[in-house]
Amino acid sequence: MIEIPEAMNYVKQLNETIKGKIISKIIAGQTTHKFTWFYGDLENYEKMLKNKTISEANSFGGYVEICVDNIKILFHEGVNLRFLEDSSDIPDKHQLLIEFNDGTFLCAFIRMYGGVGCFVENTLDNKYYLAAKEKPSPLSKSFNEKYFKELISKEEIQKLSVKAFLATEQRIPGLGNGVLQDILYNAKIHPKQKLECLSEEKKQDLFNSLKNSLKEMVEKNGRDTEKDLYSNLGRYKTKVSKNTVGKKCSLCDSIIEKRSYMGGSIYFCSGCQKI
Repeated sequence: MIEIPEAMNYVKQLNETIKGKIISKIIAGQTTHKFTWFYGDLENYEKMLKNKTISEANSFGGYVEICVDNIKILFHEGVNLRFLEDSSDIPDKHQLLIEFNDGTFLCAFIRMYGGVGCFVENTLDNKYYLAAKEKPSPLSKSFNEKYFKELISKEEIQKLSVKAFLATEQRIPGLGNGVLQDILYNAKIHPKQKLECLSEEKKQDLFNSLKNSLKEMVEKNGRDTEKDLYSNLGRYKTKVSKNTVGKKCSLCDSIIEKRSYMGGSIYFCSGCQKI
């Protein structure tokens, strides 16, 4: 899934590989996928983009946006992006394929669910997209202790678990079920812990962990559970994830556990993260 670390790494790599390239061909929606959401009319993608030059890529929250004049190409959620230099490497199934005039390609494909868009700037009226553009990144100076305290102290959310607070309603765009696992592990907070039960000290721990964990994930080009533009796994070694479940915690030797919760999975150390 594209979350903050992966979005930022994709953008860095896109600006290194496709910036300045001219689009020669677009294939949109070749493979039917019932959990792919397309923004804009598929029939117009090629007309809008053909012979246009890539200007730059940007990220906000869990969104990756490529700018082509006043046109935006958008990717989010479970979209996998790959830069390919040989047509023989193009996968059989894909939701968007962009060919450049130098014979290279950008391919987008979806395994579970995800969103792909092509639209004129300022015409996408999607509340999650707009929120991601408007709200401050957790890595920005604007996302400070005062901002976080106001966010976590709202009366109407005190009955929520910490996982629900972090990963739902786009309170912190780009922070999802993937990155929250290590954020909570580093703060020594159980994912099911209710906000109303957190001490001020624990809220401070959560704020610090949120900032520091995301910073490390970005610096190491994403998590080792996700692949980049070249199909390489990120260099950030997750501490509680599908890669570590059943193994011993490096801090207390308890076993890393996995449980189903809120329609997904949570990973935690039974010794370090107690309710």
